[in-house]
Order: sequence, then C-alpha cells, then structure tokens
Amino acid sequence: MKECMTRCVYRRVTSQRLSTVGFANAAGDPVIVNLQLKRCELGEERVVYLRRLKRLHSLSLAGNPIDKDVNYNTFIAAHLPELVYLDFRAVDGDTRELARVQYLFPIAELKLIEAQEQQRQEELQLHKAAYVEFLNDRSLFDSMYDEDTEAAKLANLPGVAQLLESYSSQFVALCRQVFTLGLEQHERREAEASTFFDCVSEAVSDNQERAAQRLNAFEKERREMFSKLHQMTDPKLLEVRPAKCVEELHDSLMTLELQLVNQLEDITKDFERNISDMVSGFTETVQDIFAQCRDLENHHHEKLLEIALGTLAKVAKHELLEDMPDDTLMLLVDKDTVISAVSASHDTHLLKIDQREDELVTRITTWSSTMMEKIQSNEVNRNCKRIAEIHTYIA
Repeated sequence: MKECMTRCVYRRVTSQRLSTVGFANAAGDPVIVNLQLKRCELGEERVVYLRRLKRLHSLSLAGNPIDKDVNYNTFIAAHLPELVYLDFRAVDGDTRELARVQYLFPIAELKLIEAQEQQRQEELQLHKAAYVEFLNDRSLFDSMYDEDTEAAKLANLPGVAQLLESYSSQFVALCRQVFTLGLEQHERREAEASTFFDCVSEAVSDNQERAAQRLNAFEKERREMFSKLHQMTDPKLLEVRPAKCVEELHDSLMTLELQLVNQLEDITKDFERNISDMVSGFTETVQDIFAQCRDLENHHHEKLLEIALGTLAKVAKHELLEDMPDDTLMLLVDKDTVISAVSASHDTHLLKIDQREDELVTRITTWSSTMMEKIQSNEVNRNCKRIAEIHTYIA
C-alpha cells in the first residue's frame, strides 16, 4: 500500500485532448493527492469526475476552458470542498463560503445523485457476490436477442409480438426466482462463514490463553527454582532441574498446539461440509430453473416455427394480408430458409442460457474451493509459525 501511495500521490497529464476513458481512469484513482491536468480541454461536466478523488489536496487546471469561466474558483471550491490548493494557490475561506451559497442547490442535487449511484453500486456488488447480477430484470432475456440477427425479422410475423410478450414474462419470472434464491443463499453462506471464523478465533484465543497461563506458571517456577538453586551444592541438580522444566514446558506447549490443530481440523471439516451442501443445493436448484428456461425457449421455438411456416404457406398462396418489411419477406422464400432462420435464433438463445448457467455454477464452485484452500493454507502457516515460536522460546 505504501508503494502504491508513493506511485500515485502525484499525477500530471498534459495533452490537447484527454479521452473520456483516460480521464475517467485518472479521476478514478483514489490515492491521487496532487493532480495537474493542463490543456486537456476540460469543462465543468468532466471536472465533476474529480469528486471521486477523496484525498485530492492540490489541483491545477491551467490551460483548460474551465479556467476562463468567471465562476471558475467558486465552481471548483463548491464541487471539491476538500481541496486545499487550486492552481498552486490556497483556496481561502471567503471563496469557500461564496461557493457554498452560490452552488447550494446544485451541490445538494449532485450529492443526491451520488448517493443513489453509490447505493446502486453497493447493490450490484451484493448481487455479484451472490452470483445473480442482472437476473432481477430483463437483462438475460434481452441479451438473448441482442446477438440474434434473425429475431428482429421474425418479430414482424403475425402473432409473434403476442408470443414474445408471453415468453418474456415467463422467462423473466424464472430469472427472478434465481435472483431471489441467490440472495437468500448468499446470506446463509455469509452467516455460516461468520460463525466458522468466530469459532476459529475463539478456539485460537482460548488456546493462546491457556498457553500464556502455562508460560506464566513456568516463569514463576523458574524464578523460584533459580532462587533455590543458589542454595544448592549438588552440581547434578544444577544441571538436571532447569532442563527438565524446559522439557516439560516444551511438551505442554506442543500438546496445546496439537489439541488446537485437531480442534480446528474438526471445525473446518464441519464448515466445509456445510458450505458444500449449501453450494450443491443452490446449484442444483439453479440448474432446475435454467432447465425450465430452456423448456420455455423450446416451446417458444416450436410456436415460432409454426407461425413462420404458416405465414410462408400464406405467402405461397398470396393470402397474406399483413404488410411486412422487406427483410422479413426475404425469409419467406422457401421452407429451408424459414427453418434455418428460426433454428439460428433458437440456437443463439439456448447458448445464452447455457452460458449464464455455466457462469453462475463455475463462479460459486470456484469460490467454495478457493476459500477452503485459503483456509487450509492459513492454518498450515499458523501452525508452522506457532511451532517456530515455541522452539524459539525454548531455545
């Protein structure tokens, strides 16, 4: 972290025009303290991005259109209230007060927008942690059609609009089932993990306390022993008694550590079994729901194909009364073309459903295995460190 702070504490950008992406990256670096953006064609709207820099101390915008504005100083002071220096000059109290009054309502509105955006981001992070982001709306359904080059043409067929409306409502309802279940299961996993880490912490603390009591008893015994040794004349007792005390202490501390290792192993096994059951139960239910999504898509495909072939028959008999765009009529030239278009659309939809299901299952199983590997690795490191501490103390 210290290295990162050293690297990002100062940044200078000089360009005729700073791209939107480049500016967003510069404005999104939370550890920038001093920033110079010279001749970057910056106006008021883009400067507002800099509110993201909570540690920004000094700012220079010389050579940008905004520094020609009569309200330049007050605008910056109002939108960046923590700023100390602007263009290498201190922002005084009078400027701050004038800025507060002049931009009172715009800043209040901006803060409301920022709070709403922060809430949306926090919700999105929660949804991602539950592996169900964008499953509480039409996102997955719409994504199926975004890459479907035939969908727009087929949508113009008679009766397809009503078919799509029914399909989308049922499909989105299933997605929301996954979303709701995902949040519930995430809460359960978080509670289980919290309980596990509390148990581990309690077990370690209790073991450390007992070890500390044993060490205190040893130190007390050693002081008493050395006091008595000064009165002893037998050389053999002078050598044997301290060595025996140290050996007893070593055995006692190692026994405590072995007990802790066994205790943590049992706790970890229970936790791993519980998490495994939760993950497998969740993924099985999710897979069942996605199977229902595929069933819906298959049913929709059959109905769409039926409509398309029926429309083709009407076209062949010159019985089609509805007007349709040319690109739709181009599909209605023969049966093979119609079947090919409907099948291509169907395959695109199934692929999207499969990909989202695989993504969810892969992410949660990876999380589970990665977490258990980390827990086991941390325990090995803790055990090695503890044994080294015991040997160092005894030596």
